[in-house]
This record gives sequence, structure tokens and C-alpha cells, in this order.
Amino acid sequence: MTNVQKTSLKVNGIDHVVLNVRDLERSKPFYIEILGFGFRTEFARPDAKMCFLSCGAQGLDLAELREGEIHGGSEMNHMALRIAEGTIDEIVAELATVGLAPVGVSHDPNTVFILDPDGHRIELLSVPAQNAMEKTKRERVPA
Repeated sequence: MTNVQKTSLKVNGIDHVVLNVRDLERSKPFYIEILGFGFRTEFARPDAKMCFLSCGAQGLDLAELREGEIHGGSEMNHMALRIAEGTIDEIVAELATVGLAPVGVSHDPNTVFILDPDGHRIELLSVPAQNAMEKTKRERVPA
């Protein structure tokens, strides 16, 4: 980044992510029933239909796109989600009970990628993966 002036702004978290989906009624159960997101609210009006979900302090908003293309996996590389408990084998076994299987290859044996109904890549982080990431972050902090 050349010729960019520094500001005093500091991001302290991600509030929410919005994903375009083709069918809101198909996507809601994927995120709520399979991945355990909380339901906040939803609305529908002639120009928009949205569902607002929660995941800890962050939000995931699903916006139904009636026309045009859904670019699952091409507008965003992936979204990583921390799973509250379980090893990667337990997570994969639980996904199998609803017909989901990992896709692609993960960089970490303690994480797995799946696709949502519109093809958005989602990385699921097991507790061992989260612990390793936290350790790495602490080791990177300058003294």
C-alpha cells in the first residue's frame, strides 16, 4: 500500500457478515439446525428478504437474492467458525448424520471445510485447532 495515510481507527471485532443466498428457507436450517446459529429476527418486503442470525457476539445475515448469480465460494474465500466442543473426528461424524461430508483439503488436521447450500466454503475449527491458533497468536505478540 503506497501513499496511504495512517488513521487512528482500530477495528476491535467483526460485527456481522452478510451472505447472499438463493433460498432463505433452505439456508436457515443449514445454519440454525446443523451449525447451531441462534435466530435473531427476519423480515420480508417487496425488495428484500433477510434473516439475522447470531454466533456469539457476531452476526451472520442471510440475504435472499431473487435474481442474478450467487457467487458461493468466489466472492469470499471462506468463513471460519469455532465449534464449541469436539475433536475433528467427532465433528465430521456429526456432520455425516445430516449427510454432510468435508470438501477439499484443510491446512490443519484439526479443521474441516464444508459447503453451505449455495456453495459458500465454511471452515469448522475444532477445539484443538482453536487452542493451537490461540497459542500461535500469543507467541507472535511482541514483548
